[in-house]
Amino acid sequence: MSGKLDILVFGGTGLIGQYVVNALLAAKEDFGRLAIFTSQSTVNTKADSIQSLREDGLEIIVGDVRSEEDVLEAYKGFNTIVSAVGRNVIAEQINLIRLAEQSPNIIRFFPSEFGTDIEYFDHSVNEKPHQLKLKVRAYIKESVKRLEHTYLVTGPYADLYLGNMGSSPMGSWNVKDQKARLLGSGNDPVSLVTMSDVGKLLVGALKHPDVSRNRALKVNSFTATPNQILAEFERQTGKKWEASYTSLDELKQLEKEAWDKGDPMATVFTLRRIWTEGGTLYEKRDNEEIGVTDSDTLEIAVAQAIEHDAPGFRSGKS
Repeated sequence: MSGKLDILVFGGTGLIGQYVVNALLAAKEDFGRLAIFTSQSTVNTKADSIQSLREDGLEIIVGDVRSEEDVLEAYKGFNTIVSAVGRNVIAEQINLIRLAEQSPNIIRFFPSEFGTDIEYFDHSVNEKPHQLKLKVRAYIKESVKRLEHTYLVTGPYADLYLGNMGSSPMGSWNVKDQKARLLGSGNDPVSLVTMSDVGKLLVGALKHPDVSRNRALKVNSFTATPNQILAEFERQTGKKWEASYTSLDELKQLEKEAWDKGDPMATVFTLRRIWTEGGTLYEKRDNEEIGVTDSDTLEIAVAQAIEHDAPGFRSGKS
């Protein structure tokens, strides 16, 4: 291993993993080895992306994440593990952490904690979407003695929160039709993070190991109310939008109905209810402690949302 951090990423080709890997590559001069652990299936189905990553200097380690032999072999030559695995496989991190604890060369593990703070409220322990992440935290607290950890708690992704979900009552921003569905009263602030900032914030945490050791970092890009977001959409599109609202009480009822029916969107309803209740707000965020002082703004996030939903809108081509 080099004298720098040698970093192995799990889930590096996934939704948020792509941004994590891109940020690491952008800062590769500050690190040693950079690699992702991925399956042969991913290598086959994402061949062009994998080749591009190789050309950018990323090592590709192919193996089965369920194989202890493959994982232990992959851990050799690294001292830092970053997990960006998706929600459906969060619990599988427990085995990755157990094996990292057994590998003396692995110093720190970053579990896939990106997103909603699972310990924000006293009752957060009862929230259904939090259960797998809570199991991971419990395992670290009860069973890990040597391995260091860092939880990067980012809050909801602005890229998704500001997306077009059609006529969905769980919130939507339709650029082409200039229609918005806002959550709560419209004056309930939410702290959001852009996916690109997630990568930047992770790099900051890696570069400040003493600050981030064995703690949950609370970070984000910006805080705004739905009404402020709407005003920014109207400013950038130059049009007055038609707005409707889903009250917090309505959101709670829709959430209950979704869980009762086994609707796969039930998790989204719960998370958006938590955000609307204020579960993303902090008196102080940790961005500055890890050297990130130039996070994305509401203006930038809305501009990205407009381009994603209506490419060419600004140039009149939509």
